Amino acid sequence: MSYVVLARKYRPRTFSEMVGQGHVVQALTNALTSQRLHHAYLFTGTRGVGKTTVSRILAKSLNCLGADGQGGVTATPCGVCQACRDIDSGRFVDYTELDAASNRGVDEVQSLLEQAVYKPVQGRFKVFMIDEVHMLTNTAFNAMLKTLEEPPEYLKFVLATTDPQKVPVTVLSRCLQFNLRPMAPETVQEHLASVLQAEGVNADAGALRLLARAARGSMRDALSLTDQAIAFGAGQLLEAPVRQMLGAVDRGHVLRLVSALAEGDGAAVVDTVDTLRLDGLNAASTLEDMAGVLQRMAVMQAVPERVAAQADAEEQEMARLASVMPPDETQLLYSLCLHGRGELGLAPDEYAALTMVLLRLLAFKPGASAEKKSLNIPRPRPEATAPEGAAPSQSPQSLPVVAPTLTPAAAPPTFAPAPAPVPTPAPAPLPPTATAPAAHRPEPAPAAPPVQAPVASDEPPMDDAPWPDPEDEYSPPWDEPMAEPAAPAPRQVVAVPVREALAPKKVEAHPTPEPRAALNLQTTPEGDFWHATVQALIEAEAITALVRELGLQSQLVAREADHWRLRVEMASLNQPSARDRLVAALATIGHTVRLSVEQGPVTDSPAKRLQALAQRRQAQAEEVILGDPFVQEVMRDFGGRIVPGTLKATPA
Repeated sequence: MSYVVLARKYRPRTFSEMVGQGHVVQALTNALTSQRLHHAYLFTGTRGVGKTTVSRILAKSLNCLGADGQGGVTATPCGVCQACRDIDSGRFVDYTELDAASNRGVDEVQSLLEQAVYKPVQGRFKVFMIDEVHMLTNTAFNAMLKTLEEPPEYLKFVLATTDPQKVPVTVLSRCLQFNLRPMAPETVQEHLASVLQAEGVNADAGALRLLARAARGSMRDALSLTDQAIAFGAGQLLEAPVRQMLGAVDRGHVLRLVSALAEGDGAAVVDTVDTLRLDGLNAASTLEDMAGVLQRMAVMQAVPERVAAQADAEEQEMARLASVMPPDETQLLYSLCLHGRGELGLAPDEYAALTMVLLRLLAFKPGASAEKKSLNIPRPRPEATAPEGAAPSQSPQSLPVVAPTLTPAAAPPTFAPAPAPVPTPAPAPLPPTATAPAAHRPEPAPAAPPVQAPVASDEPPMDDAPWPDPEDEYSPPWDEPMAEPAAPAPRQVVAVPVREALAPKKVEAHPTPEPRAALNLQTTPEGDFWHATVQALIEAEAITALVRELGLQSQLVAREADHWRLRVEMASLNQPSARDRLVAALATIGHTVRLSVEQGPVTDSPAKRLQALAQRRQAQAEEVILGDPFVQEVMRDFGGRIVPGTLKATPA
């Protein structure tokens, strides 16, 4: 006897054997018990959750005759009568399964509906089961609507689909819809354990947990993976071989990654990813497992009392990490793991993409950006540093609006714009730094008057303001009496109004346009005649392609009665075929001549004339735009500029 795969061998044959679909089983059991039977049922859900299985059990319940042959409709089919055995083996004449994925046309549906007029041959009810019903065409759906709404009393429809959104609402309204849910990993693991116990196969709990997670809610996928794992492990299910087969990542690696990210250890993150690369472990599986760990950590952070009930070593490590990593970082890393899976296929190396996804948390770690951000304010020159002990500069929001006064003991000021003049507050005394001889103490600079915000000024911008000389030795004045300085008086400092210090430099009324390449155009009378002739040929569409280029790029050197001499710079234009076609085109406008073409420098060709005309038009267009008052105002007040090459003259 050939081997029967686990997914078929252990397919449930009664409602009591169904796993993970209690809500559907309860509804159908109560309906069968009370004889409240609908004429059409729709089962939806992902692959491998029992849609076809529950339809077969329902068909057996409707047609079961009982072990003594006297039974009726029941919620517990016997499984031994002729009807039950035939339905299980797939040869019951009154149970028809139609695969709509391969029989999706109106002809197949009409052929099925033609059988609806005949009463059951062997059973109590005819049951039409249409799998993947969403694959039917619109015409096929329309063909079955009337029969689906009012079928004969002996006919039951059972529809199954993985995508109910594609089923027309006219069909949905005629059916009782049951949604079969994906199964929880714990449910799948428990069922696998019972199946393997019946098969006599030794299995580790870790291996079953890996298979249950890899099934993603599908019992059929779980049983198929179990078949593969048994073959891979030579009749045994051990965690290490199963992990190798699935390409799954050891939870230890995942926990080390989360721990390194919580501690901000980028080197440990890179080393762990390198280990995953050497072991050949899947990057996508790593992010999936990390998302699962982070989800558990988020639950532990939100509901701490759930931690005490867990005795697993992995759960305890997750609880420790949940106490170390802040909740906002947990949520951020969870989102990065989910979105990072989509980036793996875009990168040339999935491990490099995995490294970038993990290091992104360190780059965008909450709170780190505020420490690393630098204010966008003018900074002192490297050589003009403030003396030791000077007061730190304030942020622009906290500075009073005063006229800056540069003294040898003060750092360069920071300016802030103000809509109205504000009186100057008394300057706060600076803390002492060092005691210097009185002869070297400079005179304090006089206080500056209140600042007025002028509308326009020709004062130089802040970058051109004088700076203190780093060679000067100085210290601020304190309580000791000031002596007359032996050195000359300090340089006069001019107060710069705040608005003008922040305003951009004025732009010239007409910026100098970018230089253009010289054309070396020298017009001649023969050039005037040849330019007009070529333009006439082009307008008449008498020359195209290479012949047109020959006319545009050539210069008429001399004309005789029946012989014209042309000159071109490129030898590729001097083709006999092009020359003959140009002669024929000239004949169409009344010039029956012979042409001879020589190679040499060209100073007057139609192409050069057209290029010169285009440059003149471009220069005129730039002059108009740059001379516009509004454009000048935008450039002056807002620092705007015109990107070179974006101004294009309108063709003539």
